[in-house]
Amino acid sequence: MSLPGLIPYFHILLAFHIVSFTAWMAGLFYLPRLYVYHCQVAPGSTESARFKVMERRLLRQITTPAMIATWFFGILLVLTPGAVDWSAPWWWAKFTSVILMSGFHGACSKWRRNFLTDANIKSEKFYRIANEIPTVLFVIIVFSVVA
Repeated sequence: MSLPGLIPYFHILLAFHIVSFTAWMAGLFYLPRLYVYHCQVAPGSTESARFKVMERRLLRQITTPAMIATWFFGILLVLTPGAVDWSAPWWWAKFTSVILMSGFHGACSKWRRNFLTDANIKSEKFYRIANEIPTVLFVIIVFSVVA
């Protein structure tokens, strides 16, 4: 299915998609770093409460809306005739990476809920390693599209 009426708006949709994706990535780059720091404070402490607020605001006010916008504008781009060559491998590499990035976003949400209830069982090292996942996926996504 395609919507020919989207053709005149292709570049505007693309710009919104890039801006949304950039905001989404900023949130996913920073959120696991907050978890690293959150591991370093005592559960129930004032510092822990501060991290809970920061994590909630980052996820709910920036990262999740940016993910939704990224998907929305991405779907509109896919529906624009000529925007995607369905036989091109770059499209499938990008799509797979975006699915994985969305799954990572979901994992970050779960981890936040664990911190919220002082039920985190993951180590600081775990979050340091997890912090690298969005970077790897980001590189794959950008190179898939550009190269």
